[in-house]
Amino acid sequence: MLVGVVEVKLLSEYKLFLRFEDGRSGEVDISQIIPFKGIFAKLADKDFFSRVKVNPDVGTICWENGADISPCTLYKMLAH
Repeated sequence: MLVGVVEVKLLSEYKLFLRFEDGRSGEVDISQIIPFKGIFAKLADKDFFSRVKVNPDVGTICWENGADISPCTLYKMLAH
């Protein structure tokens, strides 16, 4: 079952607070899962990274350049 992200808040550097539509929430360190290459290269710029938003159409976090991360990947990170 796919559970979408409904809230994102920048905590520090590459750490985000996420809340999912089923109520589960917690902190994830995005630097642990993305390579900062290709479409993710711009996310190495902390100012650019800080402009993260939830895209309700796809149920996950995204950035202005089109980069996004699977909500399944993010959800699994909260389980650890």
